[in-house]
Amino acid sequence: MKIFVTLTRLIRSLFSPQICLIWGVSLWLMLTGNHALFEHLLNLYPLNVHNAGFIISISLFFTFSITLWLMLLNHGKSARWVLAIIVLSAAWAAYYMDEFGVIIDHVMLDNAANTDKQEVLGLLSWGFLIKMLLLGVVPAFLLIKKTPARFFKRDSIAIRLKQIALLVLGMILVILPFSADYATFIREHKMVRMYANPTFFHYSLIKWGAQKLFTHHITGLKKTALDTRNVETDQHHELIIMVVGETARFDRFSLNGYQRPTNPRLSKEAVVSFKSVTSCGTSTGVSVPCMFSMLSRKQYDEETALHTENALDVLSREGVKVLWRDNNSDSKGVALRVPYEDFKSPAHNPVCDDNECRDIGMLSGLDKFVAENKDHDILIVLHQMGNHGPEYYRRYPDQFKQFTPICKTGRLSECSQQEIDNSYDNAILYTDYFLSEVIQFLKKYDNKRETAMLYVSDHGESLGEHGIYLHAAPYMMAPQEQTHVPAILWLGQHFDYQLPQVKPYENYPLSHDDVFCTLLTAYELKSEVCHAEFGWLAQNRELIEEQAKHLLPAK
Repeated sequence: MKIFVTLTRLIRSLFSPQICLIWGVSLWLMLTGNHALFEHLLNLYPLNVHNAGFIISISLFFTFSITLWLMLLNHGKSARWVLAIIVLSAAWAAYYMDEFGVIIDHVMLDNAANTDKQEVLGLLSWGFLIKMLLLGVVPAFLLIKKTPARFFKRDSIAIRLKQIALLVLGMILVILPFSADYATFIREHKMVRMYANPTFFHYSLIKWGAQKLFTHHITGLKKTALDTRNVETDQHHELIIMVVGETARFDRFSLNGYQRPTNPRLSKEAVVSFKSVTSCGTSTGVSVPCMFSMLSRKQYDEETALHTENALDVLSREGVKVLWRDNNSDSKGVALRVPYEDFKSPAHNPVCDDNECRDIGMLSGLDKFVAENKDHDILIVLHQMGNHGPEYYRRYPDQFKQFTPICKTGRLSECSQQEIDNSYDNAILYTDYFLSEVIQFLKKYDNKRETAMLYVSDHGESLGEHGIYLHAAPYMMAPQEQTHVPAILWLGQHFDYQLPQVKPYENYPLSHDDVFCTLLTAYELKSEVCHAEFGWLAQNRELIEEQAKHLLPAK
């Protein structure tokens, strides 16, 4: 009898006003914020007699887990404000998971934090505003203004611990009858669990915040060991342009076998298009600093890279005149210690229209920069707007609207697959034009300098495959569309390496890891900290093999 009374009191404690409020918010979040979760779940386990029990069980499990998390976060009068913020943020996360099929992990959050004003405006839509109003703003307002004061009584620690214990017991009980199904689900379908909103979203937020706040600042870094260049053997100074592409897919370049003529200009140039190149990350915020870092993808850490010399720092220290021009968001920390010019506005970029400033404008004034540094080696980095989504139709002028009809909205789910493909491919067509103009610029100096162009995209893009759009998927499960990137090399007549030497290696497995060593090799510099297995230049492989026994320990 005494046990029964104790159990009754415990159960009654789960229905205190504040707990009822938490239960209500949990159910609201499950019903309105987890469409993507259940869409993927039902694709794996179609609703039928065989799967019905497991679907009910896992629905209860996710509901209990949300409730447990909210119990840990909410106490006393602060509960209404915390719950309101959670409802607003969950509505935001739900929109992007439902609309684009993306996962809100720490990489995606970093990507969002580095989004500039123009990109934010491109992602706004009436659908976003309506969903935020109905699922976020209105319920958050009601939580703050209309919740009765009696809901704000703080439960004692003992009572709250008992509530949590009973909730954990409930989670165990719903799992036990379907333990085999849960084992399979956990082992084989990790990606689906990442759509749980707001629990995985909050986990990612904490992880992202921890990376920002609790950083390891490296001190006493050892300078990269470099061999002095033999200047006497150099007949010409280097002039190299590296183009950092944005959101370009390998399989949308006709140079790589795509059936559409997306490379009409480059196909007439003597270039090598590398066929097996993988990115360091699936977002600009990871891939761009990683590709210039001496760290490999597996070793890459944002703070370590930020406080370690990158390829541009090393080249600049050795006398190379480096210039970074940006028509994207920014250099993501790569160009902090070298000259940087922002070409996102008409103040610098002379080629702007109603939609945006164009990549081709970054070539303006470069002749003056070359003339001012006539006695130096030069590296110019051009960071494209490229194929930045979801508004692909804004990425090119009207004269490049070759493939029609096009998708003229950022809400890709409202467009047909053909419209999405057309607008994306038109943007690739514009990149083809831009790269060919870069080559034409370099050809003017081909008799006076060792000229070369290297184009590498930062990451790819999902265009609806498997119901996923955009990029920034967790790397371990990112689709190939987001990690297989195009890379194109053009070499002038006086460059140390010629295309016949490089072309036999166009199918070698290369990656962003190779950029650091390749840039140093291009300027005839040697390093003991190259982590790349291969290089974009054929001789770079020999250099790395020679120095493999002398690699410094990984930092």
